[in-house]
Amino acid sequence: MCSNNKESVCSASNRIIKAKDHASVQINIVKVDENGRAIQGEFITYALSGFIRANGEADDSINRLAQQDGVLKNVWSFSR
Repeated sequence: MCSNNKESVCSASNRIIKAKDHASVQINIVKVDENGRAIQGEFITYALSGFIRANGEADDSINRLAQQDGVLKNVWSFSR
């Protein structure tokens, strides 16, 4: 028997995203080569809980996570 009901964890808060959290999202950001073309099969996945989204923290969370992963560079951050 195979189960696809694996609980995911919010990338921003490390909270478990419950199955009934219908406001949660999963975002894949593809890696690109020097010409700006997508590299097949290479991407970074971020999961955001409905709680983070409802509090209006999704934008800041994605920016922070992407900066930590080296996806965004030279983006202004309040924490600097």
